[in-house]
Amino acid sequence: MKVPLLNLQAQYVSLREEVRNAVDQVFESQHFVLGENGRGLEKLIAEYSQTRHAVGCASGSDALLLALMALDIGSGDEVITTPFTFFATGAAITRLGAKPVFVDIERATYNIDPAKISAVITSHTKAILPVHLYGQCAEMHPLVEIGKSTGIPVIEDAAQAIGAEDHGGRAGSFGLAGTLSFYPTKNLGGAGDGGMLTSNDDSFADRIRRLRAHGGANEYEHEEVGVNSRLDELQAAVLKVKFPHLDRWSDERAKRAAFYSKLFAETDFSFAVEPPFVRPDGRHIFHQYVIRIPEHRDRLAQHLKEKGVGTKVYYPIPLHLQQCFEYLGYKNGDFPESESAALETLAIPIYPELTEEQQRYVVESIRNFVAD
Repeated sequence: MKVPLLNLQAQYVSLREEVRNAVDQVFESQHFVLGENGRGLEKLIAEYSQTRHAVGCASGSDALLLALMALDIGSGDEVITTPFTFFATGAAITRLGAKPVFVDIERATYNIDPAKISAVITSHTKAILPVHLYGQCAEMHPLVEIGKSTGIPVIEDAAQAIGAEDHGGRAGSFGLAGTLSFYPTKNLGGAGDGGMLTSNDDSFADRIRRLRAHGGANEYEHEEVGVNSRLDELQAAVLKVKFPHLDRWSDERAKRAAFYSKLFAETDFSFAVEPPFVRPDGRHIFHQYVIRIPEHRDRLAQHLKEKGVGTKVYYPIPLHLQQCFEYLGYKNGDFPESESAALETLAIPIYPELTEEQQRYVVESIRNFVAD
């Protein structure tokens, strides 16, 4: 049996005509940038994310960059974040000349550990940048309290977590801003790159709107130097077609995650495989279903490949051990939970169209490996 890690074709088949009609309408209008599709999507995402504003941009990576630019972060500044995340999180900080300051993760959730943040705050700390990894929110209440008590703004990297919740609040609504990605593999994915920032701060959102358009209030008057990072109308049109299905898709992912966890609990090898931990006070949208294999993770991945099962390691090298961040002076052993996660975790197939038969096959394939 073939079980791909993700099956975007299955999703597209169900929406083909709607997507093509929406794209055709954009071509008929010949309005490709900052039009009604983009504005309409921004309104939908703001309401969905429980924020007053949503501002489209060219990618989730640019959303991070714009958020930090709007805080005037630059040389000599520090931004606290996690080393166990996609590279874009650390890259946005470094691109502006600032220094990433890493804090280890919680073992259970793979998200930044709030209890470790206060110890690394200095007079140079200009932002705290938690990541909602795999579709589950970091514990935002203690992070928000740290931000309030110190005056340090919190920017949420919610690229993998649109619709995720912590105590009823939506990802992207807790801090000064949240950043979203619409990369095709996300729960709400476009037909290419795309991103968005959410915020409840009027002046911050206005500045983001200027910065994404070269820093200008209009085409030829510029208050500051920004970048060219706008969500185009084609992407917005595709995303507007998909948006009404987002909650159902995320709920279907959660159902399949629960079924996986049930199958693992019923096996005789549960000691060898640790399913994801789901916080009881939140909503996990399962952008990824990541299991933990304390031993022989890479051998299991190869075994599953031979069985036709797609897998991926997110992320094999923590940021503090990346060659480009050697200058920061971190070393192996500094963040043991992040390093263990990099060695022991493996994502297995999770998407709304995944069948129970396929899931049973995946778990049985893992059982065969453990039995050997």
